[in-house]
Amino acid sequence: MSIHRVRIAKDKAEFVQSLVDFNGNYGPFQTYADAIAFAAALGMNAKKRVALGMVAKEPAPINLEIFISRGYDSLVKLLAVAATQDLSILSVYDAIAEAQRVEIFEEYANGGLEQLQEELKGSVDYTERLLLMLNTERLKEQISDSDFDLGKFL
Repeated sequence: MSIHRVRIAKDKAEFVQSLVDFNGNYGPFQTYADAIAFAAALGMNAKKRVALGMVAKEPAPINLEIFISRGYDSLVKLLAVAATQDLSILSVYDAIAEAQRVEIFEEYANGGLEQLQEELKGSVDYTERLLLMLNTERLKEQISDSDFDLGKFL
């Protein structure tokens, strides 16, 4: 069984490097795996799945074991099931299913990175901007969950 690696699109490589707190960058994420997992979740939330095209050499493709060790294996599986609506994609004995899970994860991450690039364009501090994005999303959910209440203004 081959070891699968999560690849990054060449046109997003520099942006991904800027998201990580490494080599003089002060990005909001500790590792490339953290940044890619966040982007994949964001891509799924936005229903944005984009094929990779050319693959970056730097940062190098990330071994799937790193995602598993950081606890992102359930995210990879969840995205695959949501995308295919087929539970057989979770098979640990099927190498093709694992390759499909990784490809789906990569595509959602690529879509999320596209969205992040757009959202963070012109921003000096990515961390602050990400917090604002997350807070806005959280408030949006709270407002839609509750009815308008004049008592909030008293």
